[in-house]
This record gives sequence, structure tokens and C-alpha cells, in this order.
Amino acid sequence: MKTMSPEQFTEQMKSLCGSNLQAVILYGSAAAGDYVQKGSDYNLLVLLDDLGPSVLRQMAKPVKAWGRAGNPPPLLFTPRRLAEASDVFTIELLDMRDAHQVLFGDDVICGLQIDTANLRLQIERELRSALIQLRRSYLPVCASPRRVAVLLTASLSSVLALFHAALRLYETPVPSGKFQALEKLNGYVPMDIETFRKIHGLKTGELKRTSVQVDILFEEVLKTIEVLVDAVDQLQEEK
Repeated sequence: MKTMSPEQFTEQMKSLCGSNLQAVILYGSAAAGDYVQKGSDYNLLVLLDDLGPSVLRQMAKPVKAWGRAGNPPPLLFTPRRLAEASDVFTIELLDMRDAHQVLFGDDVICGLQIDTANLRLQIERELRSALIQLRRSYLPVCASPRRVAVLLTASLSSVLALFHAALRLYETPVPSGKFQALEKLNGYVPMDIETFRKIHGLKTGELKRTSVQVDILFEEVLKTIEVLVDAVDQLQEEK
């Protein structure tokens, strides 16, 4: 697999888009200090004044190369649409604000006014969606411990990001490190943190798949998300 760093991608965007490019911002595990070599990807927010079809065609080649390097497509926004999205992408934008690195342009995240009125509802919806997706993904792989392990490691980052977001319902500020946030969340909603440490060990290669029971790990992940869903739902009733 060919490699491409965030800085290399940014240079290509600068060359292709010129004055239309307003900012490139690194966020996610690489910005928060949770990056796992060969186990994590790079997440980028790209801000442009114009995002019409001709601009998208112009960007297609570097974005395709970025994907071949193992990274998700960048988030694309105009400044106006980013500001308008703060009430529906609350989790993502709060996480970006807490941990990001400006690769080009202005720090548009730092000064963004983020509406948190819908935060609890968004967190509950995302947690319930994670349960649906995990169960759906488990069905075709359940007979293969290797494939279950892949499912667990591939979903770890997104699950921990939801736990990180859920901590905001109990206290702020929250630590940028996902396991630091998990430990703090455990003080409000008891959970088996060791399960997630084992999955992280599988992801980094510190643990061999044969040394753990992946089906039990999967069961514990589902239980933990269900417990958290109930706790977040209860917060609504307490208001």
C-alpha cells in the first residue's frame, strides 16, 4: 500500500485548489495522541470556498490516492456549511475542537460556536446505531475468531469516540485521550475497561488473537454499550 502523509496531501490540495482552499485540519486519534501505527488512519477536514462538481473532479485524484494509503475520505465543507452544522455534528465538532492540528489556513475550529442543545440525543442515537451495526456486522463473521477480532479492532476507535462524547454529559472539560476519558466515564457508568484494553492490545499487536476469547470480548462490548445507552436515556428522564 502506498503511503501519503497528511502534510503531503495538504501540499497537493494547495497546488490544485489555490485560493479556493481555506483550511486543512487534522483531527481524530492522530491529533489526540491515540494514533496506532499501522492500526489507525488519518482524519482530515478540508474547508473550501467552493465545493461545486468541477472542484470535486479537481480533487478526485489526490483523494483517491489518500484512500489507497488507507485513510477515509476527508470531510469537505464550505465555511458557511461548517458553521451551520454545529447543531447536528455536535459530537464530531466538539472532539475536533478539543484535539486538532492546523495543517493549512486558519484555525476555523477553535472559534466555532458549537450548539450542544442536541448533544444527549445525538449521543444516544449514535450509541444505538453502533449496537445495530455491530450486531449486523457480527452475523457474517461469527464463525471465524480471526474475523471477529478484525471487527473488534476496526470498530474500537469509533466506539471509544462515543464513550468519549458520552463523558461530556457528566463533566467538562474531557481529556483528549480516549482511554483517559473511558476511565473517567467508568466513575459514572461502571464498565469493564479491561475488555477495551484487550481489544486495543489486539489492534497494536501487543496481544495475540489466540490469547483472548474474542466472542467474550464482543459480548462485553455489546453489554457496555447497552448499559451506557440506558444511562444516557436516563439522563433525559432526570431533566
